[in-house]
Amino acid sequence: MNSEPHMQHQPPTPEIICDGLGFPEGPVALADGSVLLMEIEHGTVSRVSPDGRRSIVKEVGGGPNGAAIGPDGALYICNNGGMAFALVDGLKIPQGPSADHTHGWVQRLDLDSGELTVVVESAGGQPLIAPNDLVFDKSGGFWFTDHGSRTEHGMRFGALCYMPSRADGCDAIRVRDGLMSPNGVGLSPDGLTLYVADTWTGRLLSFEVAGPGRVAEPPPFHPGNIVATLPGFQLLDSLAVEADGHVCVGTLVNGGITTFSPSGETEHVALPDMLVTNLCFGGPDMQDVWLTCSGTGTLRKARWSRAGLPLAFGR
Repeated sequence: MNSEPHMQHQPPTPEIICDGLGFPEGPVALADGSVLLMEIEHGTVSRVSPDGRRSIVKEVGGGPNGAAIGPDGALYICNNGGMAFALVDGLKIPQGPSADHTHGWVQRLDLDSGELTVVVESAGGQPLIAPNDLVFDKSGGFWFTDHGSRTEHGMRFGALCYMPSRADGCDAIRVRDGLMSPNGVGLSPDGLTLYVADTWTGRLLSFEVAGPGRVAEPPPFHPGNIVATLPGFQLLDSLAVEADGHVCVGTLVNGGITTFSPSGETEHVALPDMLVTNLCFGGPDMQDVWLTCSGTGTLRKARWSRAGLPLAFGR
C-alpha cells in the first residue's frame, strides 16, 4: 500500500442514490446536482435527480456506454451497438455483443431539443466495432476508445481514436490500432498525457500527447507506455482523473475503484459490487463521486478524499 499522503486512507462510504437501473455506465455530473447516466441494457440516457428520482432523457438504442458534454453543451455518447446480459447469482453480467450487433457509433444528443444524431461511424476508413468511452480536449476534439469485441472464435481487437473539433461528417482518426480491449480514457491535468485502461489485461496505459489526434510512439512492441498492470485476475473498465493527476479506474471482479499514481503505484477501494464500471466527480469542491455499480444496477454517491479534475466542458 502506498504511504504517500495524497493516497486515499479512509475508504468512502457510498450511499445508494438510485437502484433498479439497467447496467448503468457513463455518469456525467451536472451543475444542478443531477447526474446523467447511460443504461446499456435499456438503450437509454437517464437523469437521476439529487433526491434519487430517475427519468428517461432519451431512448438512443444500441448500448450507450461512456459519455461526455461537448463544447456545444450537447451530450456525446459512445454507443457499443448493443450487449447481451445474464442474471448470475443476482448480478447482471455482460455476455458480449447482442445477437443483432453489427457495429457501434458515437452519437450527439442535444439536451435542449432532444435531437439525436450519429457523428462517428468509422475511423481511418474502418467501421467502429464497439465504442466505449470518450474525453474532450480543450480544442474541442475528443479522444475515444473502440473496445473491440469477443466472438466465439476469439477477440476483435480495439483501437484508440480521435475526432477533431468541428469536423462534422469527417472521418475520425485511427490513432493507435491493435489494442486488446481499450476501455476508459482520460487526460492528465496538463492535457499532455492520455490514459487508457485496457480491460482484459488489467493494465493502465499512457500515451504522450503530441497534438490533437497525435501521440508519440511507445517503446517497441509496447501497446503504450505501461503505467501498471494489476496482479491476478482483475479487469479494468472506465476511469476519471483526479486534480492531482491520479487516475481512478472502475475495477471488475475485484469490485471497486483502483487508483493509479502516474508513477505506477496503486491502491484499491472495495465497493459492494463486483462490477464497478465507472465514476465521475462533481460538487462545489469536486470531491463528490458518483459510482455506477452495474452488476447490482445502482448509482452510488460518496465523498472522495481528493478533488476530481474538472472536465474540459460541462453543463
